[in-house]
Amino acid sequence: MKPNIAIVCGGDSKEIEVSFRSAEGLYGFIDKNRYNLFIVKIIGKEWTVEISDKKSACIDKNDFSFTHNGVKTVFDFAYITIHGTPGENGILQGYFELLRIPYSCCGVLAAALTFDKHACIEYLNSFDIISADSLAFTKNDEIDIDFVSQVIDFPCFVKPSTGGSSFGVSKVKSQKDMQTAIDKAFAESDKIMIEEFIQGKEFTCGMYRTREKTVVFPVSEVVPKNDFFDYDAKYNGAVEEITPARITKKLSKEIQEQTEEIYELLNCKGIIRIDYIVDKDNQINLLEVNTTPGMTQTSFIPQQVRAAGLNITDVLTEIIENELS
Repeated sequence: MKPNIAIVCGGDSKEIEVSFRSAEGLYGFIDKNRYNLFIVKIIGKEWTVEISDKKSACIDKNDFSFTHNGVKTVFDFAYITIHGTPGENGILQGYFELLRIPYSCCGVLAAALTFDKHACIEYLNSFDIISADSLAFTKNDEIDIDFVSQVIDFPCFVKPSTGGSSFGVSKVKSQKDMQTAIDKAFAESDKIMIEEFIQGKEFTCGMYRTREKTVVFPVSEVVPKNDFFDYDAKYNGAVEEITPARITKKLSKEIQEQTEEIYELLNCKGIIRIDYIVDKDNQINLLEVNTTPGMTQTSFIPQQVRAAGLNITDVLTEIIENELS
């Protein structure tokens, strides 16, 4: 019998629509001759599975199963494509660990750590991974803007430390705009970070690992048409994405090697994607680690898979079989 695969999407953040688009992409990519595919939507306490265009059923959270026409279906594997909570921060990973259901992405610790951008950067800095200078604050902190302005030069970025898709991110060019940016970031997260602006070019690199092999994809170059790589650039086409990147083989290799190093330091699993800024001195600066990267037809990972001369269906089969076997 074919294994039952749940493509788990939705979530409790503004990234929910991005998650649905990734689920559609995965449904098109994963081999339906090999697996029974189902899209499972998790929205708050409402967990449902799509059985057809017009039919759905409730998920039994006790064992992550559903019953339709008197027949119970238990899932053999979960491909998590929730961007944000609870799929990117370790919560859903812990649930599947308790049920002994294999899943696609990083474990509880790596997911929780990478979800908090500032905590992840601080951890990786201890291993000499370089990133922009930054400060972190919670809603309970009294933020002295004068102090911040002395420590972090303008322009700078104010953004939620948790979450993604550039929601709540502001590029601040003067002190008078700082409080508005702080309020905007806190509207998205209980923890924010104020980060030094680095003049340079943005790149991103994905990879995955199985028991048999490690595959690091070609580097992509990100050229936003807006002031920075915001939501509009990411999802509404206001960006030029070039894969492979227009850089030297030496720099490309260095980015790929750093991607593999970070993968190992965080004990990652499945496909990840890491974003960087390379400054005028060719210094590679870490931006963030994405453990559930977008998987739409035009997302970076499918682009990089194609540029590597690989087939995305084969790659996903390898990832699933690595956990099922």
